[in-house]
Amino acid sequence: MNADESNSSAQRGILYVVATPLGNLRDISARALEVLAQVDLVACEDTRHTGRLLTAYGISRPLISYFEHNEEARAQALAQKLAQGTAIALVTDAGTPAISDPGYRLVRAAWDAGCVVRSVPGPSAVTAALSIAGLPTDRFSFEGFLPARNGPRQARLRELKYEPRTMVFFESPRRLSETLTEMTAEFGPDREAAVVRELSKVFEEVVRGRLEEIANRWPDSPKGEVTLIVAGAHGHHRDRQHGTAGLTIDDLTAAGLQPRQAAKVLARLQGRSSREVYKEAFSDRRGSDR
Repeated sequence: MNADESNSSAQRGILYVVATPLGNLRDISARALEVLAQVDLVACEDTRHTGRLLTAYGISRPLISYFEHNEEARAQALAQKLAQGTAIALVTDAGTPAISDPGYRLVRAAWDAGCVVRSVPGPSAVTAALSIAGLPTDRFSFEGFLPARNGPRQARLRELKYEPRTMVFFESPRRLSETLTEMTAEFGPDREAAVVRELSKVFEEVVRGRLEEIANRWPDSPKGEVTLIVAGAHGHHRDRQHGTAGLTIDDLTAAGLQPRQAAKVLARLQGRSSREVYKEAFSDRRGSDR
Protein backbone atom coordinates (compact mmCIF):
# COMPACT_ATOMS: atom_id res chain seq x y z
CA MET A 1 0.00 0.00 0.00
CA ASN A 2 1.54 3.33 -1.01
CA ALA A 3 1.01 6.81 0.45
CA ASP A 4 -1.50 7.79 -2.23
CA GLU A 5 -3.61 4.71 -1.53
CA SER A 6 -3.40 5.33 2.22
CA ASN A 7 -4.69 8.87 1.74
CA SER A 8 -7.46 7.59 -0.56
CA SER A 9 -8.52 4.96 1.96
CA ALA A 10 -8.88 7.64 4.63
CA GLN A 11 -11.46 9.31 2.40
CA ARG A 12 -13.47 6.37 1.10
CA GLY A 13 -11.76 3.11 1.95
CA ILE A 14 -10.08 0.49 -0.21
CA LEU A 15 -10.94 -3.18 -0.50
CA TYR A 16 -7.89 -5.31 -1.29
CA VAL A 17 -8.66 -8.75 -2.73
CA VAL A 18 -5.57 -10.65 -1.59
CA ALA A 19 -4.49 -14.07 -2.89
CA THR A 20 -2.88 -16.29 -0.25
CA PRO A 21 -0.90 -19.55 -0.48
CA LEU A 22 -2.57 -22.78 -1.53
CA GLY A 23 -0.41 -24.68 0.93
CA ASN A 24 3.21 -23.60 0.94
CA LEU A 25 3.40 -20.41 3.02
CA ARG A 26 6.40 -19.18 1.01
CA ASP A 27 4.15 -18.66 -2.02
CA ILE A 28 2.73 -15.43 -0.62
CA SER A 29 3.91 -12.26 -2.36
CA ALA A 30 5.83 -9.39 -0.80
CA ARG A 31 3.01 -7.03 -1.77
CA ALA A 32 0.39 -9.25 -0.12
CA LEU A 33 2.37 -9.19 3.13
CA GLU A 34 2.72 -5.41 2.91
CA VAL A 35 -1.02 -4.93 2.40
CA LEU A 36 -1.98 -7.38 5.15
CA ALA A 37 0.33 -5.57 7.58
CA GLN A 38 -1.17 -2.15 6.89
CA VAL A 39 -4.92 -2.57 6.41
CA ASP A 40 -7.34 -1.77 9.21
CA LEU A 41 -9.17 -5.09 9.02
CA VAL A 42 -8.79 -8.53 7.43
CA ALA A 43 -11.99 -10.31 6.33
CA CYS A 44 -11.26 -14.02 6.14
CA GLU A 45 -12.98 -17.35 5.65
CA ASP A 46 -11.53 -18.85 8.86
CA THR A 47 -9.99 -16.51 11.44
CA ARG A 48 -7.90 -19.32 12.95
CA HIS A 49 -6.43 -20.32 9.58
CA THR A 50 -5.64 -16.74 8.55
CA GLY A 51 -4.35 -16.00 12.05
CA ARG A 52 -1.72 -18.72 11.63
CA LEU A 53 -0.65 -17.24 8.29
CA LEU A 54 -0.27 -13.75 9.74
CA THR A 55 1.55 -15.03 12.81
CA ALA A 56 4.04 -16.86 10.59
CA TYR A 57 5.06 -13.47 9.17
CA GLY A 58 4.86 -11.51 12.39
CA ILE A 59 1.69 -9.64 11.42
CA SER A 60 -1.08 -8.78 13.86
CA ARG A 61 -4.29 -7.26 12.49
CA PRO A 62 -7.97 -7.39 13.52
CA LEU A 63 -9.75 -10.31 11.85
CA ILE A 64 -13.43 -10.77 11.01
CA SER A 65 -15.03 -13.93 9.65
CA TYR A 66 -16.48 -13.77 6.15
CA PHE A 67 -17.68 -17.10 4.82
CA GLU A 68 -20.45 -18.67 2.75
CA HIS A 69 -23.18 -18.62 5.40
CA ASN A 70 -22.71 -15.04 6.60
CA GLU A 71 -21.49 -13.55 3.32
CA GLU A 72 -24.62 -11.72 2.26
CA ALA A 73 -25.22 -9.93 5.56
CA ARG A 74 -21.57 -9.28 6.33
CA ALA A 75 -20.86 -7.85 2.86
CA GLN A 76 -23.17 -4.93 3.56
CA ALA A 77 -21.65 -4.28 6.99
CA LEU A 78 -18.13 -4.33 5.57
CA ALA A 79 -19.15 -2.07 2.69
CA GLN A 80 -20.35 0.48 5.25
CA LYS A 81 -16.95 0.34 6.94
CA LEU A 82 -15.27 0.86 3.58
CA ALA A 83 -17.49 3.87 2.88
CA GLN A 84 -16.34 5.34 6.21
CA GLY A 85 -12.69 5.09 5.19
CA THR A 86 -11.68 1.65 6.47
CA ALA A 87 -9.06 -0.25 4.49
CA ILE A 88 -9.99 -3.94 4.34
CA ALA A 89 -8.15 -7.00 2.99
CA LEU A 90 -10.32 -9.89 1.80
CA VAL A 91 -8.70 -13.34 1.90
CA THR A 92 -9.83 -16.96 1.78
CA ASP A 93 -8.24 -20.02 3.32
CA ALA A 94 -6.25 -20.68 0.15
CA GLY A 95 -5.85 -19.07 -3.25
CA THR A 96 -7.73 -16.14 -4.77
CA PRO A 97 -10.95 -14.86 -3.13
CA ALA A 98 -14.24 -15.06 -5.08
CA ILE A 99 -13.06 -18.01 -7.24
CA SER A 100 -15.55 -20.63 -5.98
CA ASP A 101 -15.00 -19.01 -2.58
CA PRO A 102 -16.80 -16.18 -0.80
CA GLY A 103 -16.00 -12.73 -2.12
CA TYR A 104 -17.97 -11.46 -5.06
CA ARG A 105 -20.79 -10.04 -2.93
CA LEU A 106 -18.36 -7.91 -0.95
CA VAL A 107 -16.57 -6.78 -4.11
CA ARG A 108 -19.89 -5.75 -5.65
CA ALA A 109 -21.01 -4.00 -2.46
CA ALA A 110 -17.71 -2.09 -2.33
CA TRP A 111 -18.11 -0.87 -5.90
CA ASP A 112 -21.74 0.06 -5.24
CA ALA A 113 -20.61 2.10 -2.21
CA GLY A 114 -18.20 4.08 -4.39
CA CYS A 115 -15.11 2.52 -2.85
CA VAL A 116 -11.87 1.47 -4.51
CA VAL A 117 -11.21 -2.24 -5.13
CA ARG A 118 -7.67 -3.46 -5.75
CA SER A 119 -6.41 -6.91 -6.71
CA VAL A 120 -3.32 -8.30 -5.01
CA PRO A 121 -2.83 -11.27 -7.33
CA GLY A 122 -1.15 -14.53 -6.51
CA PRO A 123 -1.91 -18.25 -6.14
CA SER A 124 -5.00 -19.80 -7.75
CA ALA A 125 -5.70 -23.51 -7.87
CA VAL A 126 -7.33 -23.06 -11.30
CA THR A 127 -4.26 -21.75 -13.11
CA ALA A 128 -1.79 -23.73 -11.01
CA ALA A 129 -3.47 -27.04 -11.88
CA LEU A 130 -3.90 -26.10 -15.54
CA SER A 131 -0.21 -25.24 -15.84
CA ILE A 132 0.91 -28.76 -14.87
CA ALA A 133 -1.92 -30.93 -16.23
CA GLY A 134 -0.52 -31.24 -19.75
CA LEU A 135 -3.86 -30.48 -21.41
CA PRO A 136 -4.65 -27.58 -23.80
CA THR A 137 -4.68 -24.23 -22.02
CA ASP A 138 -5.30 -21.78 -24.86
CA ARG A 139 -9.01 -21.85 -23.95
CA PHE A 140 -10.62 -23.33 -20.87
CA SER A 141 -13.87 -23.35 -18.94
CA PHE A 142 -13.90 -23.08 -15.16
CA GLU A 143 -16.85 -25.10 -13.84
CA GLY A 144 -16.17 -24.85 -10.10
CA PHE A 145 -17.90 -27.47 -7.95
CA LEU A 146 -20.37 -29.85 -9.55
CA PRO A 147 -23.71 -30.38 -7.73
CA ALA A 148 -23.35 -32.66 -4.71
CA ARG A 149 -26.48 -34.70 -5.46
CA ASN A 150 -26.26 -37.49 -8.05
CA GLY A 151 -29.14 -36.46 -10.32
CA PRO A 152 -28.19 -32.78 -10.78
CA ARG A 153 -24.51 -33.71 -11.09
CA GLN A 154 -25.17 -36.21 -13.88
CA ALA A 155 -27.43 -33.69 -15.64
CA ARG A 156 -24.67 -31.08 -15.50
CA LEU A 157 -22.13 -33.52 -16.92
CA ARG A 158 -24.49 -34.31 -19.80
CA GLU A 159 -24.67 -30.57 -20.54
CA LEU A 160 -20.87 -30.43 -20.65
CA LYS A 161 -20.39 -33.53 -22.81
CA TYR A 162 -19.71 -31.52 -25.96
CA GLU A 163 -17.88 -28.58 -24.36
CA PRO A 164 -14.88 -28.02 -26.67
CA ARG A 165 -12.65 -26.28 -24.14
CA THR A 166 -10.53 -27.86 -21.43
CA MET A 167 -12.66 -27.95 -18.26
CA VAL A 168 -11.51 -27.22 -14.71
CA PHE A 169 -13.47 -28.55 -11.73
CA PHE A 170 -13.06 -28.39 -7.98
CA GLU A 171 -14.21 -31.55 -6.23
CA SER A 172 -14.61 -32.88 -2.72
CA PRO A 173 -12.22 -35.80 -2.05
CA ARG A 174 -15.11 -37.94 -0.80
CA ARG A 175 -16.96 -37.49 -4.12
CA LEU A 176 -13.95 -37.78 -6.43
CA SER A 177 -14.27 -41.49 -7.21
CA GLU A 178 -18.00 -41.20 -7.94
CA THR A 179 -17.51 -38.09 -10.10
CA LEU A 180 -14.74 -39.73 -12.14
CA THR A 181 -16.95 -42.78 -12.73
CA GLU A 182 -19.82 -40.57 -13.90
CA MET A 183 -17.50 -38.55 -16.14
CA THR A 184 -16.27 -41.78 -17.71
CA ALA A 185 -19.87 -42.74 -18.48
CA GLU A 186 -20.87 -39.32 -19.87
CA PHE A 187 -17.65 -38.19 -21.61
CA GLY A 188 -16.37 -41.62 -22.65
CA PRO A 189 -13.55 -43.75 -21.20
CA ASP A 190 -10.86 -42.34 -23.51
CA ARG A 191 -11.26 -38.64 -22.65
CA GLU A 192 -7.97 -37.28 -21.27
CA ALA A 193 -7.95 -35.89 -17.75
CA ALA A 194 -5.73 -35.07 -14.80
CA VAL A 195 -6.35 -35.09 -11.06
CA VAL A 196 -4.21 -32.56 -9.21
CA ARG A 197 -4.19 -33.07 -5.45
CA GLU A 198 -2.67 -31.05 -2.61
CA LEU A 199 -1.18 -28.31 -4.79
CA SER A 200 2.09 -26.87 -3.44
CA LYS A 201 1.91 -29.06 -0.32
CA VAL A 202 4.27 -31.84 0.78
CA PHE A 203 2.20 -34.60 -0.80
CA GLU A 204 1.34 -32.85 -4.06
CA GLU A 205 0.25 -35.40 -6.66
CA VAL A 206 -0.70 -35.24 -10.34
CA VAL A 207 -2.30 -38.28 -11.97
CA ARG A 208 -2.85 -38.05 -15.73
CA GLY A 209 -4.41 -40.41 -18.25
CA ARG A 210 -7.70 -41.58 -19.69
CA LEU A 211 -10.78 -41.02 -17.57
CA GLU A 212 -11.40 -44.74 -17.18
CA GLU A 213 -7.83 -45.31 -15.98
CA ILE A 214 -7.99 -42.45 -13.52
CA ALA A 215 -11.40 -43.56 -12.20
CA ASN A 216 -9.94 -46.99 -11.45
CA ARG A 217 -7.02 -45.31 -9.69
CA TRP A 218 -9.24 -44.02 -6.87
CA PRO A 219 -11.66 -46.62 -5.53
CA ASP A 220 -11.62 -44.75 -2.20
CA SER A 221 -11.60 -41.09 -1.23
CA PRO A 222 -8.14 -39.47 -1.21
CA LYS A 223 -7.12 -36.82 1.29
CA GLY A 224 -6.61 -33.15 0.54
CA GLU A 225 -7.86 -30.53 -1.89
CA VAL A 226 -8.59 -31.75 -5.44
CA THR A 227 -8.64 -29.94 -8.78
CA LEU A 228 -9.84 -31.96 -11.76
CA ILE A 229 -8.84 -31.07 -15.34
CA VAL A 230 -10.73 -32.71 -18.23
CA ALA A 231 -10.01 -32.33 -21.94
CA GLY A 232 -12.72 -30.80 -24.11
CA ALA A 233 -14.66 -32.72 -26.75
CA HIS A 234 -12.93 -32.91 -30.11
CA GLY A 235 -14.74 -31.15 -32.97
CA HIS A 236 -15.16 -34.28 -35.10
CA HIS A 237 -16.58 -36.13 -32.08
CA ARG A 238 -19.15 -33.41 -31.42
CA ASP A 239 -20.19 -33.35 -35.06
CA ARG A 240 -20.52 -37.11 -35.26
CA GLN A 241 -22.56 -37.34 -32.07
CA HIS A 242 -24.94 -34.63 -33.26
CA GLY A 243 -25.12 -35.89 -36.83
CA THR A 244 -23.90 -32.50 -38.17
CA ALA A 245 -20.58 -33.49 -39.73
CA GLY A 246 -19.83 -31.21 -42.68
CA LEU A 247 -22.75 -28.86 -42.00
CA THR A 248 -21.72 -25.20 -42.41
CA ILE A 249 -23.18 -21.73 -42.05
CA ASP A 250 -23.27 -21.54 -45.87
CA ASP A 251 -25.54 -24.60 -45.95
CA LEU A 252 -27.96 -22.93 -43.56
CA THR A 253 -27.89 -19.52 -45.25
CA ALA A 254 -28.57 -21.27 -48.56
CA ALA A 255 -31.67 -22.68 -46.90
CA GLY A 256 -32.85 -19.13 -46.16
CA LEU A 257 -31.41 -18.26 -42.73
CA GLN A 258 -29.54 -15.04 -42.00
CA PRO A 259 -25.84 -15.60 -41.08
CA ARG A 260 -26.32 -14.90 -37.37
CA GLN A 261 -29.42 -17.10 -37.26
CA ALA A 262 -27.44 -19.84 -38.99
CA ALA A 263 -24.65 -19.47 -36.42
CA LYS A 264 -27.15 -19.89 -33.58
CA VAL A 265 -28.63 -23.04 -35.11
CA LEU A 266 -25.22 -24.58 -35.80
CA ALA A 267 -24.01 -23.66 -32.32
CA ARG A 268 -27.03 -25.34 -30.73
CA LEU A 269 -26.43 -28.50 -32.73
CA GLN A 270 -22.72 -28.61 -31.90
CA GLY A 271 -22.91 -27.57 -28.25
CA ARG A 272 -20.90 -24.39 -28.83
CA SER A 273 -21.47 -20.65 -28.50
CA SER A 274 -23.02 -18.85 -31.48
CA ARG A 275 -20.36 -16.14 -31.25
CA GLU A 276 -17.62 -18.77 -31.58
CA VAL A 277 -19.29 -20.42 -34.59
CA TYR A 278 -19.92 -17.09 -36.33
CA LYS A 279 -16.39 -15.81 -35.71
CA GLU A 280 -14.84 -19.09 -36.85
CA ALA A 281 -16.84 -19.17 -40.08
CA PHE A 282 -16.15 -15.59 -41.11
CA SER A 283 -12.52 -15.47 -40.02
CA ASP A 284 -11.95 -18.54 -42.21
CA ARG A 285 -13.69 -16.74 -45.05
CA ARG A 286 -11.55 -13.59 -44.63
CA GLY A 287 -8.46 -15.74 -44.59
CA SER A 288 -9.37 -17.47 -47.85
CA ASP A 289 -9.98 -14.10 -49.53
CA ARG A 290 -6.41 -12.92 -48.93
